[in-house]
Amino acid sequence: MTGRRHVLTGAGSGIGAALARRLAERGDDLVLLARSEARAAELAGSFPAAQLLVADLADPGTLNGLGRQVDGPVDSLVHVAGVVDLAPVERLRLAAWEEQVVVNLTAPAVLTRELLPHVRASRGTIVFVNSSAGLSASAEWSAYAASKFGLRALADALRAEELEHGVRVSTVYPSRTATPMQEKVHEQEGRTYDASRWISADTVVDTLLHVIDLPADATIPDVTVRPVVPRPGT
Repeated sequence: MTGRRHVLTGAGSGIGAALARRLAERGDDLVLLARSEARAAELAGSFPAAQLLVADLADPGTLNGLGRQVDGPVDSLVHVAGVVDLAPVERLRLAAWEEQVVVNLTAPAVLTRELLPHVRASRGTIVFVNSSAGLSASAEWSAYAASKFGLRALADALRAEELEHGVRVSTVYPSRTATPMQEKVHEQEGRTYDASRWISADTVVDTLLHVIDLPADATIPDVTVRPVVPRPGT
């Protein structure tokens, strides 16, 4: 499967970087979102053939009109970027709540709207990388889980709306994955981070590629990826 084009958020690290690398290695075209010109320059060093779009997910207004910067069909739009900031509700700062809802939910909705004509043109696939927190909320995860529950609702509604246009919509729910974000979560939880305990980013990417490359006669609406042996906090 080569010669296809994919728009990705979160390509700077973790799951997004691993996915971008795998797609580039097989010869697909990449359109990567970067939050600043400096970040775009960094991504260009890793993915010199990619088209870079500069827009900040924390400021969804910068996404308006982004679709006009993309020419032609898009085979997949993959929402990977996200932020997390743990706190109990009694100490939850308004700024932390707003940032997680904006980056994890509002920005994907706006970006999807902008790129939807391009995905329709290829009868392509939109993939939302959610989280196990989008299925079950735990203590201190209220803001993050709320944003991910909302992302699930966005995907479900979009899936129903796009049936007539042939656009497939999938949500992938990874459990804890060995990424810089997970390292940050462990720091917030006051726990020692051991990457070997968690799913590798490449394993999640295997799932994403299966969803993206699925033949046109089928769709995978939802898929959950968990460690083989459940561990506390997963």
